[in-house]
Parts: sequence; structure tokens; C-alpha cells
Amino acid sequence: MHLETERLILRPITEDDFDSWCEVLSDAETMKHYPAPYDAAGVRRWLDWTLNNYAQYGFGLWAMILKENGRFIGDCGITMQNINGQTLPEIGYHINKAYWRRGYATEAARKCMEYAFETLRFPAIYSYMTSDNAASYGVAVKNGMQLVEEYDDHGEPHRVYAMTKEAWEQKI
Repeated sequence: MHLETERLILRPITEDDFDSWCEVLSDAETMKHYPAPYDAAGVRRWLDWTLNNYAQYGFGLWAMILKENGRFIGDCGITMQNINGQTLPEIGYHINKAYWRRGYATEAARKCMEYAFETLRFPAIYSYMTSDNAASYGVAVKNGMQLVEEYDDHGEPHRVYAMTKEAWEQKI
């Protein structure tokens, strides 16, 4: 699997990406909407989970690579997530903070939505996040997703955004 946008390449994450992924997932500011940043062991578990997703589903989080210089700047992809008791396809992303506010998450997530609908044939795609994660729900809204649910997850309010395949087809 290899997806391209105007500025990005999305490709499977490999063992060679470990150090670059550590740079993203161990940063406290980047991971402020998670219980804590990940240490090396946590990144290793996340890498193993990602590789397992590739084997089990044929998709998962993909390395986000800048075309201009080949730099790993984060991840974006589709994972099966428990969203308020349902297992649903979810688009998620994590970006190195040095590359925030440049539209990379929006661009990558849009390409993942296209892949979810046109290749994987999902009837709907979701994004969920803590209710105070304005940057993440901003990406969802920019890509045409609608707020469909708010719920409490272990004492933390969450938002769920979604888009149906029909809405996607009307949008494109």
C-alpha cells in the first residue's frame, strides 16, 4: 500500500521508523490528549499493534512522509477502534509538532477517507477524540465530517465525527 497526496506519501510503517515515531509519540505536547506520552516500550507496543493491524486488516496507521525531503513527520491511517462500545473504522493521526498548522493532517486524512470509501468500501468512516482536542476535530470538520455523538469515556468527554460513503460521493 502506498498513497500519495500533493505533498505527502503515506506508506506502511516499518521497524526503521521506530526512532522517528518515538520523536512524535514521546513528545508531551503532541500527546497531551492521551493519558501520557509514550516511552520507548510504549512506542514498541504501538508499533507491534500497527504491524498486527496490517496483518489482520490489511490497513492501519501509515507513515506520513514529506515528498520534498523524505522526512517522517507523523502517521495517519485507518484503524478499527472501540468507539462507545462499537468497533468502527477510524481515521487517526499524530504529527510532529514542528509540522503542525500546515494542513498535513487534513491532507492525509482526506486521502485516507478516499481509501476507506473507494478501496475498503466502508459505508462510513469515523474520527473520535477528547472534546478539548480542537485541532483534531478541526481536521474532521475541514474534511466534511459531522459531529454525530458525544460520550463519556472513563471520565473524559469525547466527540465522534463521521461521514457516510454517500456524503463523500456528494462532496467529491
